[in-house]
Amino acid sequence: MDINLLAFLGWPEIIGILLVLLLLFGAKKLPELAKGLGKGINEFRKASREVQDELQRAVEEEPPRSPPPPGADTSTTPVEPASTTKG
Repeated sequence: MDINLLAFLGWPEIIGILLVLLLLFGAKKLPELAKGLGKGINEFRKASREVQDELQRAVEEEPPRSPPPPGADTSTTPVEPASTTKG
């Protein structure tokens, strides 16, 4: 369905669609359908907001330090010089 087509719906078209829905589902079922649709939209918004927040936190966090390459000296203790003893 072309999204531009939805932009050209006027009041007569919207009322026609609502009347067709009323005929198809009946007056008792329409409020239940609208309630379910509203809950679904709210859940979708909540999930998308959570994803955006998680991405924002990931961008703001400091990246983890990469491990040193293999074979690199990881000790930080100074090496004492060998003592020269005469004896």
